Order: sequence, then C-alpha cells, then structure tokens
Amino acid sequence: MHNLRVTFGAKRVKRRVGRGNASGKGNYSGRGIKGQRARSGGKKKLALKGIRGYLLRLPKKKGFTSFKIKPVVINIKVLNSIFKDNDSVTPQVLWRLGLIKDIKYGVKILGEGKLNKKLTVRANQFSKTAKSAILKAGGKVEIIRK
Repeated sequence: MHNLRVTFGAKRVKRRVGRGNASGKGNYSGRGIKGQRARSGGKKKLALKGIRGYLLRLPKKKGFTSFKIKPVVINIKVLNSIFKDNDSVTPQVLWRLGLIKDIKYGVKILGEGKLNKKLTVRANQFSKTAKSAILKAGGKVEIIRK
C-alpha cells in the first residue's frame, strides 16, 4: 500500500484566485465586474429571470410523432427463406418463430424480394406487389379483419 501512486491527471491542483495580477487570476478573480455572479454566494442559487432565454437556447425540434397505429411489416423474401411449400403463414406463427415482435396492431406483408414457394398467407394487410407475388407463386392470400 505504501508505494501506490495516484494516476496522473486524477487529482487537479486547486486554482488560487485573487493572488495578484501576475497570477493570471487577480483583480476580479475570474468573476467579471459586478452583478449577481460576482458576489460571494451568487453562483449557487441564481434567480431565474424569465423563461424566454431558456426556450431560445433549446434546439428547435421539427415535425411531430404520429399517434396512428401502424402494423408490423414483413417482406416476402423472409417468408421464402423460412417456410416450406404448402405451409400456412399466420401472424401467430410469425410471432412464435421470432420474426415479428408483436401482433397487437396487425401484420402487413410487403413485396420486397422473390417468392417461389406455394404458401397460404393470412395477414391483416398486403401490398399490391406482395399479393401478386404470392398468387403468382400459386399460393393463397387471406385477409384477417381486426
């Protein structure tokens, strides 16, 4: 224990203020001239003078967050890679396999990728390309109502 050393930079030397102009922090000791911050005890509990300045300093956030409930989306290329011919694809099956996180707001099938397996797909919504790709592959499309 007696030969342990404090790592360099872990302890800072306290700034000695008000020790003459040659020290670099003489005269006003880095507090400026007059005002609440120049006085002793003035920096701790500054009085809040209005909120306008604070609001002006905040970054301007643009746009808004929509409250519209959106369905979980999944592409047909994922269905092609996981399911076999003549399989039935439902939201519950997709959720059980871990492909989607939640089925509360419905499932929408999108048409990205290629589908070359005959599948029976049941979902809440389909894009036009997904619907045509499933039917072209010889599968069935069934829309589930909420």
